[in-house]
Amino acid sequence: MVASTAPTWADPLSDLPRTRDDLSAKDLARVERIVAPATDFSGPEPFERMQGGAGTSTKLVNRDALSHANANLSFEDGQRFKLGNALFRKLWVSSPASTLASDGLGPLFNARACQSCHIKDGRGHPPEGAADATSMFLRLARPARGEAELAALQTYLAASMPDPVYGGQLQDLAVPGLRAEGRMVITYEEQPVTLGDGTVVSLRKPHYSVADLGYGPLDPETTLSPRIAPTMTGMGLIEAIHPADIVAGADPDDGDGDGVSGRVAMAVNPATDRIELGRFGWKAQNATVRQQSAGAFAGDIGISSPDAPRSHGDCTPAQTDCMRMPTGVQSDLGDTEAPDPVLELVTFYSENLAAPARRDIGDPQVLAGKEQFYGLGCATCHRPKYVTSRQAAHPKHRFQLIWPYSDFLLHDMGEGLADGQPVGRASGSEWRTAPLWGIGLTETVSDHTFFLHDGRARNLTEAILWHGGEAQTARDGFAALDRVDREALIRFLESL
Repeated sequence: MVASTAPTWADPLSDLPRTRDDLSAKDLARVERIVAPATDFSGPEPFERMQGGAGTSTKLVNRDALSHANANLSFEDGQRFKLGNALFRKLWVSSPASTLASDGLGPLFNARACQSCHIKDGRGHPPEGAADATSMFLRLARPARGEAELAALQTYLAASMPDPVYGGQLQDLAVPGLRAEGRMVITYEEQPVTLGDGTVVSLRKPHYSVADLGYGPLDPETTLSPRIAPTMTGMGLIEAIHPADIVAGADPDDGDGDGVSGRVAMAVNPATDRIELGRFGWKAQNATVRQQSAGAFAGDIGISSPDAPRSHGDCTPAQTDCMRMPTGVQSDLGDTEAPDPVLELVTFYSENLAAPARRDIGDPQVLAGKEQFYGLGCATCHRPKYVTSRQAAHPKHRFQLIWPYSDFLLHDMGEGLADGQPVGRASGSEWRTAPLWGIGLTETVSDHTFFLHDGRARNLTEAILWHGGEAQTARDGFAALDRVDREALIRFLESL
């Protein structure tokens, strides 16, 4: 959707800070020492177990391991977290309904609740032969046409151009009396890969199409990009990272010649109408947790909010039957279906889901795997640690040593992972470096081990072998390892 307010400056990149303005010289020197890359792998680093700083969850490892509140919340904020959790789990219904504060679903939608996609606040998965595609959908986008659309993309007023009929994503569900847009079809082609020690790993290459289109054909230039729901771990702490620390990692022209050229993502924050650093989403197309939440409300559930006031969700003018459906806007509650405090509470919940404590950090195999992680260059993009800003919006997020394992930059991952769909500043082959904290709990929490943006990888080994482009050297180094060293690296990832 194109924002209504123009950007407030011509070159937003130049406006981003290059140095930490929240620290004294003494504190800055201390922080630089703390976040320096590890060089000693004989034992764990100080505070390495506490991935989310003082807010780290040290509770029992089970299916709820990613659903706990930051441990340092006050009692009052704990209550807000619980209210946000209730709204996150809330099942919305179609309009009109007797439950006036819960209607407004759709009319076209992919899920009835946030929790439906982010089950136990963990990672989504592809359908895997079943009809349930709730935690995965297809993004739709086409090239810009005409000067106005091109200008909207270049000035960040739009992240992409939607299909003229089907909008920005394919909704496979609809309220009673309305046709769904269609259903995603996935087929896989197995591709064997021989590793350096002779081990053969089969990678599955996905092919995507759409069946049972309810509103005519897609635009011939519309591309399909699959998305699984990402884990919710530590989102508020990611937002609390000082922008200068992310900008410092960017090297768009590969000035140091290491083959890695991360780029900063930018996005319009609808709450401020300012262009800010993009941090969230598979292509870093959102600046804040609130923006991410509002977009999911509108696109996935069809629920309007102050930051995305689209009461018909992703319906387009071409879908006249959809546009005629009633909405859930109640004049006595506000002019959207999820007015504040609903959006505010869901945002607060999302910002305060705790990062889990590390496991087995002193195990010799884990330490050996960590050394491989650094030696192969994985830590170049999956930057291990930060100290958050002293000026972060939430006091409990301030000045925390955190370990998300991401630089939050855009990287070209090669043709193997390319979706051909530009989003914001990201090209069709660029993706935000995915944070790794909590990745070792995927099977425990989500009951599967599917990874990458579309879940094509069935385990961590396959996920690494799909890396290409700027990560090709690291990927090839992993493929050349013997079994003992590969297993150590995987064990390290499983400890995160």
